[in-house]
Amino acid sequence: MAAMDRDEISKMRRSYGEIGLRESELNSNPISQFQLWLKEASDNPMVVEANAMVLATNSEDQPTTRTVLLKDVTEAGFTFFTNYNSAKSKSIEGNSKVSLLFPWYPMERQVKILGSASRISGADSDAYFATRPWSSQIGAWASDQSAPLSSREELEKHWAEFATKYPEGSQVPRPPHWGGFLVIPTMIEFWQGRYSRLHDRIRYTRDASTWKLERFYP
Repeated sequence: MAAMDRDEISKMRRSYGEIGLRESELNSNPISQFQLWLKEASDNPMVVEANAMVLATNSEDQPTTRTVLLKDVTEAGFTFFTNYNSAKSKSIEGNSKVSLLFPWYPMERQVKILGSASRISGADSDAYFATRPWSSQIGAWASDQSAPLSSREELEKHWAEFATKYPEGSQVPRPPHWGGFLVIPTMIEFWQGRYSRLHDRIRYTRDASTWKLERFYP
């Protein structure tokens, strides 16, 4: 199969729909509005992993992105879990300012979030880790995330070693290097694709304890 050339890539486009965003129809609380959109995305069979979000961090003036999974959203913020020795964690420790993006393409929607990330309590990380499938718990022990790996066989060997140490059905403790981060939002923007590229962008920004809502040019 031949690769796409520049002309083919430049011609890739689609027309967006008529469903728009009106300020009067949005919740005054962006967290509540996000929860509504997340539920709609989760119920849409065309959306794969509605809780998948792109996490952007910046370390030593080098921004980087990766996809992680949202595991909780409350008035406090957005929670995800990872290896504390990973590149993303080290980046956050050096610069807590992060960005999240939920790209719900089949619904012609996205949500962008700016905020600061910090570790959650060990007790809260323990509570979530206990709910994970056994194989995922073992995976958290086996993976030295972001470190060089000589082969796939080495990774599977580590997994087998910890599977033997903590057999299925036993209580697997949370690795000390694994836990959650809470992203406390300062800005949440809802984007809805519209015809003629006249997209709707509604942005909430935190002002002390309240949220200010504004519309922006697409």
